[in-house]
Amino acid sequence: MKFDVISSTGDGAGSVDAPDELFGIEPNVPVMHQVVTAQLAHRRAGTHSTKTRAEVAGGGAKPWRQKGTGRARQGSIRAPQWRGGGIAHGPKPRDYSQRTPKKMVRLALRSALSDRAANDRVKVVDDWGISEPKTKQGITVLGQLGLRPSDERPPRVLVVLDRTEDAVWKSFRNLGGRVQIVLPEELNAYDVLVNDYVVFSKATLDDAIARYATTKAEIEAEVAS
Repeated sequence: MKFDVISSTGDGAGSVDAPDELFGIEPNVPVMHQVVTAQLAHRRAGTHSTKTRAEVAGGGAKPWRQKGTGRARQGSIRAPQWRGGGIAHGPKPRDYSQRTPKKMVRLALRSALSDRAANDRVKVVDDWGISEPKTKQGITVLGQLGLRPSDERPPRVLVVLDRTEDAVWKSFRNLGGRVQIVLPEELNAYDVLVNDYVVFSKATLDDAIARYATTKAEIEAEVAS
């Protein structure tokens, strides 16, 4: 896999090689679905709670006698059909997290990156060209990269930055839902799939390759297992 390197002005700045085992595999859709579902489930707080008829107040006495009133028989005002009564089969606090094997998490990330690379939606920047934090400069850089079209909705961009790129970080962080910033070690399948483009610098691409790329034999062993 080979990516064209782009400067902050949109000009070509050479190319860089990337391993096929990270950007060139056949995306495994079922694994991506399972990993993304588990990731979203893990975000749920699970603190929802409703009171059953055993937990609401009142209802010590029978509302009226069993027969002779012409009304339906009732045993307690804490029953679910009463206003202020308990909730039947309501939610209770629970843990939604799912255990996901590390091999599946890595395979889902590689599948997501390979999907974006196959559709020419992975970009590599040689130099951001941002020396001081200004949101206007961040917007300008996105425009130079072709990620700010005027005839349609602005694409969502996942920018992979290094911890030391403070000026770049501050220039992008005010762009709201259009730009999401992550560190190389924070890359995950959901963030890659929920954004239209993934933008690396040469340094963060090298970091991602060192962290997530494995040999073809290891990939085949993971898929087989």
